[in-house]
Amino acid sequence: MVISHEFDYRRPSSLEDAIGALAEFPGSAWILAGGTDLVAWLRDDAVAPDLVVDIKDVPGLADIALDDRTLSIGSLVTFTDLIESDLIADHAPLLAEMAETVGSTGIRNRATLVGNICSAVPSCDAGPVLLAYDAAVHLAGPAGERTVDINDWFVGLRQTARSDDEVVTRVTIDVRSHGGIYVKLMRYAGEDLAQAAVAIVVRPDHDFRVAFGAVAPTPFRSARIEDALRGKALDAALVGRVVALVADEISPITDMRASAEYRTRMTEVMLDRGLWAAVGRLSGEGLRYGERVI
Repeated sequence: MVISHEFDYRRPSSLEDAIGALAEFPGSAWILAGGTDLVAWLRDDAVAPDLVVDIKDVPGLADIALDDRTLSIGSLVTFTDLIESDLIADHAPLLAEMAETVGSTGIRNRATLVGNICSAVPSCDAGPVLLAYDAAVHLAGPAGERTVDINDWFVGLRQTARSDDEVVTRVTIDVRSHGGIYVKLMRYAGEDLAQAAVAIVVRPDHDFRVAFGAVAPTPFRSARIEDALRGKALDAALVGRVVALVADEISPITDMRASAEYRTRMTEVMLDRGLWAAVGRLSGEGLRYGERVI
């Protein structure tokens, strides 16, 4: 692999030093965590940073921790870490289900959950799931710490609410009682990007969160579908009504991987099957996490 662009490289050993390095190169410094997106973009001349800041030596960013009902996932936690974590398995198995669909074993060993949402490509797997979980994104910068609601995180194609001089330190989610599912449409069983994705979290009293990926410029939640479901027990008529909303909610493209029409129809199928599976999991019945509905 040839990278034609020259850049400086730093590997700070503290969060303060990482923030300081970013501030020295406003708008032209990139953070390296797993690097599975950044290295590919450097190879393809898609980005041309003046500085790459490798944060792998910054302490405290690789932890998964539970405080009461709030689960915290550090910005260096990889998808393999999610799959292998007992805390995730016990309290947020939807994250592990999603992680198992990401790339290959080699990619999962390096790619991070936080890096995935920072890249903010339309097909990022973590986006819909964190949206369905109503996650919070925690950042640190020269002005101190702040928190961004995940619903405000994706501001455009490969654009987020993070400022150039900030480091995402962790994401947090509320893991009180819930059921959920991540449904990903791929060309084949194995390594592939999502052609379409649906993430659903349902809590007691029929409180639904429904998010989509790869069918719009950014991952997003559907307020219309959630409003239609809120407080109602599922039945065939209700599911039929919300599935009928899908075509107006999403804006898929046609490319070499799938047509817009195919993506739309499959998203409808995924939502239909996903709703039933999520409710079944909330009640402790139905599919085990990791079992697919398509």
